[in-house]
Amino acid sequence: MRLCEIDEIELFPPAMLAPMAGVTDRVFRALARRLGAPLSFTEMVSDKGLVYGNRETLKIVAIQDEEKPVGVQIFGSHPSSMAEAARIAESRGASLVDINMGCPVPKVTKSGAGAALMLDPHLAAGIVEKVREAVSVPVTVKMRKGWDEDTSRPADFARALESAGASAVTVHGRTRAQGYSGEADWGAIEAVKRAVAIPVIGNGDVGDSTDLLRLIEETGCDGAMIGRAALGNPWIFGQIAAALGGAGSAGAGAGAVVSAGERAALILEHLRMMVEEYGECNAVLRMRKHFVWYTKGLTSGARLRRLAMEAKRAADMERIIEMMLEQEDADGPSRSAGS
Repeated sequence: MRLCEIDEIELFPPAMLAPMAGVTDRVFRALARRLGAPLSFTEMVSDKGLVYGNRETLKIVAIQDEEKPVGVQIFGSHPSSMAEAARIAESRGASLVDINMGCPVPKVTKSGAGAALMLDPHLAAGIVEKVREAVSVPVTVKMRKGWDEDTSRPADFARALESAGASAVTVHGRTRAQGYSGEADWGAIEAVKRAVAIPVIGNGDVGDSTDLLRLIEETGCDGAMIGRAALGNPWIFGQIAAALGGAGSAGAGAGAVVSAGERAALILEHLRMMVEEYGECNAVLRMRKHFVWYTKGLTSGARLRRLAMEAKRAADMERIIEMMLEQEDADGPSRSAGS
């Protein structure tokens, strides 16, 4: 059994749910936690949004006990503002504070935040130091291989973060210039692991337990952060736990294959939790993209997705879920979750 530790936080399986805009809200975090995710992250939020008390930003970092442990990921480029944002995040229940130094989006990098901080290791370390002084929870950093290939110095950058007080680093094996395209360079993750003593979390191209084990064996890293592979497949964490010899998830789907009934039941629960969180109209709109992910690979998926895109009320979506279940029962086992 492989265990990852970030200060006092013990993580099994050594795989955590990545922060994803529009996805890792309170509902999805709670579902992932119940299905085996040992740690999840909020959507990325700006330091200014927290400091100025923006209502939508504060809602994103509203953390309930059933989801914990939860990391709040913040972005910004001013050490004092980032420190204050971290204090607010901790006061609202953050189990750790993660500093984003990898976001490639121009709106973020133009302000000197996100991946742009990889061009200024001194400022990046200064932010970590100030945030570390401001909170009592662990402070971690999500970084990339580099800004681009010419300026890529991931090992040196990680050493600076470690010296400033970071408790762990997550390394996405792509440069800012790559965005999310191409293959992740796991060699960059290995280089960082060799350079620092703190835990190193790998990120990029981990889709199942086989990938995770290969990542750990090839790089020596301590675990993985999983993003896109969890879309429509929150069972992945329980599946990884089972594959690594742990108890797996207490909920459905801890084995390799998720049954039609388990899938339908979770989609329905997800929908109802969304209605409670956002109200019916917003919940159905938000649920459409999740339904697309949940039905990837199903024989009748395309037709069901077209119907879901036209759904206006929760009852419409419930009928489509019933249709999905009836079709899957008629077709027999169709796929493993997330395939």
